[in-house]
Amino acid sequence: MVWLVPRLLATLLLLALGGALGFLVGAALKSAEIGAAIGALLGAGSAVLVDVLRAARLMAWLRGDQDRPAPRDTGFWGELAYRIERVLRQREQTIVAEQLRLREFLEAIEASPNGVVLLDAQDHIAWCSSVAADHLGLDAQRDLRQPITNLVRQPAFVAYLHERGPHEPLLIPASGGRLSLQLVLRAYGDGQKLLLTMDVTERLRAETMRRDFVANVSHEIRTPLTVLAGFVETMASLPLTETERGRVLKLMQQQTARMQVLVADLLTLAQLEGSPRPPADRWLPLGPLLQRVAADARALSAGRHTVALDETPDIEIAGTEAELLSAVANLVNNAVRYTPDGGRIDIAWLPRADGGGAIEVRDTGIGIAREHLPRLTERFYRVDGSRSRDTGGTGLGLSIVKHVVQRHGGALEVDSTPGQGSRFRLLLPSGRVRQAVAVAA
Repeated sequence: MVWLVPRLLATLLLLALGGALGFLVGAALKSAEIGAAIGALLGAGSAVLVDVLRAARLMAWLRGDQDRPAPRDTGFWGELAYRIERVLRQREQTIVAEQLRLREFLEAIEASPNGVVLLDAQDHIAWCSSVAADHLGLDAQRDLRQPITNLVRQPAFVAYLHERGPHEPLLIPASGGRLSLQLVLRAYGDGQKLLLTMDVTERLRAETMRRDFVANVSHEIRTPLTVLAGFVETMASLPLTETERGRVLKLMQQQTARMQVLVADLLTLAQLEGSPRPPADRWLPLGPLLQRVAADARALSAGRHTVALDETPDIEIAGTEAELLSAVANLVNNAVRYTPDGGRIDIAWLPRADGGGAIEVRDTGIGIAREHLPRLTERFYRVDGSRSRDTGGTGLGLSIVKHVVQRHGGALEVDSTPGQGSRFRLLLPSGRVRQAVAVAA
């Protein structure tokens, strides 16, 4: 209220000036009444004119661009302009802060691996994240305000969208059929809906692999157990000659050994998955490891194949010797099993331009069709199940190889042609390969 006293003083001053002018006019006209009336009009008119000019200046600022400062008048109109300007600036700051908060919230949603679609009461797209747009085959900008049922026309989705009551998650194929999506729909506000999209392809694949793994383990163990049970019953119920008894015991030993190998491979996989990564500062020489593998391969081949080991440079590998030995031995043993008599198996170290290298196992065996190559490292996957069992394989060897090389920061590369042989490479990164360090005597 600091403007009240100056305003009253200014009004009184204008009235006094108007009265003085009116007195002079009345004296000139020799009429005191006319002079008083003129003086009152002049005083009041002057006060009103000043107010009208200041009010017009304030209204012009309000109608125009409020980015400019408000009129800096004194008194009532100056105070009014200041307070209006302050309210406007505070509101602008609030709007900017809310817009920033909204932008940060939307950026956080965009960073989520799940997609989000906001639908209004008529199922029109009010907002859509880029992940949801990719999942559902939408355009996050162009398709705004469009009915989502015109864009996603799968009957299961349309029925799910119009379903009343609580919505259970819905599983549908993504746009193009390359992914599996799980949709979750939640109602909010006044008839609005929140649609969440989640890529569950890997989860479904893992669940399928887990089910297959349990089924395969059960089958692999049940088969030798059934054979053993049959032999035990035979020996207990039938009189057998020494020759027959020896034959039965030999078959039982084979089935027992098969189960032991299977259990050992399963334990190896469990250990690989549950243990920390191999140390990057524990170096082991590569030459003796490959020589040991080659010697074991020659013993397994018993002269039926030519097993050749290229001259290995003085290379050291950072990692766990037992794991690397197991991986290379699996590859070499597979090469021996699946290469006909008279074939050749080559073991070599191949340096790479980036400083890394590859342990290569190459054979002249029966080869593998190209359609089987992507699934070779799946547990219990066999190109030919009967042939694998005849050769003593458990279907876990290449899974172990893949886990070992991945734990060492590398990858498994497979190239094969039916009838021409196969080539397996364990690719190791440069950080785990170095020239051998000479040790002083």
